[in-house]
Amino acid sequence: MNRKRIRIASLVLAVAGVMLLAGALALHDVTWPEAIVNAVAPIAAIDRSSTDAIPGPQATAADDDSALDAPLGAALDSATPIESGPLVTAAIGPVATPPGPRSDRAAVDTPADCPPLLRQQFNRLQTGEPQSLCQFRGKVLLVVNTASYCAYTDQYEGLEAMYRKYRTRGLVVVGFPSNDFGGQEPGSNEEIAKFCRLTYGVEFPMFQKSSVTSLASNPLFAALAASTGVTPQWNFYKYLVDRHGNAVAAFDSTTTPQNPKLVHMVEALLAERVSEG
Repeated sequence: MNRKRIRIASLVLAVAGVMLLAGALALHDVTWPEAIVNAVAPIAAIDRSSTDAIPGPQATAADDDSALDAPLGAALDSATPIESGPLVTAAIGPVATPPGPRSDRAAVDTPADCPPLLRQQFNRLQTGEPQSLCQFRGKVLLVVNTASYCAYTDQYEGLEAMYRKYRTRGLVVVGFPSNDFGGQEPGSNEEIAKFCRLTYGVEFPMFQKSSVTSLASNPLFAALAASTGVTPQWNFYKYLVDRHGNAVAAFDSTTTPQNPKLVHMVEALLAERVSEG
């Protein structure tokens, strides 16, 4: 086996490696320049002695000329085996162990004392930052699915007033914009955040738009519905969660934040204290 045949075989293996790598790019967020460097650089770095030392008859000038004219199949169909281990490893290695998919969601630790209902993570409406609902453990929550173009949209004002009145005592109003009902939340997250802030001065925590009727999109609402037996039928359904992370009541869209029954229940839940340990 002469050196030029070995170079041809090396080229075939390198091309095969790059083709396999191209397939892997469809599954992994890797740039082409980065991928090509990873696949080809190891081949370029192989010690030339690994090919020079391949056993076989001494090459001649005639062999060199015929090798160039021969088809690739002839170059590979030789009685002398090709010591291709280093070449295969170099060409296929980057594909065999591709980098893991990149994630824009930061890992959030789950505290041991976080109730199961709150062991969920959503992106904040204003910043897109992933946050765990465990940050609200020990609080009383009023969870609401909201919309910007609904007959009940002015409830934002009452929700914000309730949040400001009771937040020092442990109440957190949590908003989840949704376009599920009547297509009344068509805007982007940025548009929703701007509308809530400028129109109603909303400061209570809100998370990015999701479907509150879909388990995959919003498992929190699925859990709330399972616990209370009430699924959202329209915008501005409200769920009360006590300090222990239990969903204790649900209210429909017509129940305003000023509703005496709702206010009484909020105050009763705020009066409860979470035992230490």
